[in-house]
Amino acid sequence: MNINDLAKKLTNRSPSILDSEKFSKYAVLLPLVHIKGEIHVLFEVRSFQLRRQPGEICFPGGRIDKSDKDAQHTAVRETSEELGISENSITNISPLDYMISPFGTMIFPYVGFIETTDEIRPNPAEVAEVFTVPLSFFKDIKPKVFQVNFKVEPERDFPFKHIPGGENYNWQARKMEEYFFYYEDKVIWGLTAKILQHFIEITSDLSLES
Repeated sequence: MNINDLAKKLTNRSPSILDSEKFSKYAVLLPLVHIKGEIHVLFEVRSFQLRRQPGEICFPGGRIDKSDKDAQHTAVRETSEELGISENSITNISPLDYMISPFGTMIFPYVGFIETTDEIRPNPAEVAEVFTVPLSFFKDIKPKVFQVNFKVEPERDFPFKHIPGGENYNWQARKMEEYFFYYEDKVIWGLTAKILQHFIEITSDLSLES
């Protein structure tokens, strides 16, 4: 190996996120619908029969399959499957900022319009119910924000003797903000609330009047 071989290997390389191949990757859609001339956000309540997060409020979405063309295709496919609508009825799809969670997942959110709610037939295996909230409701309030603190616990045979400070090493504290929205009897929180707040922030300068 010489410097020319290294330069050739690295030239024009497109950087990615280190260790991203170890992350589970998901895509979700923040669905918008028109109801009586007003824009609403559509939410799902996860089936109470699901193993993970039963009964929680979420946006449609799921794991990115190798057969999916890209993350947007995943978001549209999953929305179609969960709501029982055609993929063609989902329009004006745009990407939001993607997220990396502390739990080894990457989430690629999108926003899109569902042409009509009349065709929605939720898949009962995945969705207990759907409901909508006027977008104006979220424009007029702020979410409640709470902190979640993470504690560092090295495994028993961690080689403390090889690091400065040993067992007294000053680990960097880590915390995460959790957003909560309350609408009637519904509690919208977690990644769903974080994606929602991000969408509200980037569209805050737009008037809701048509």
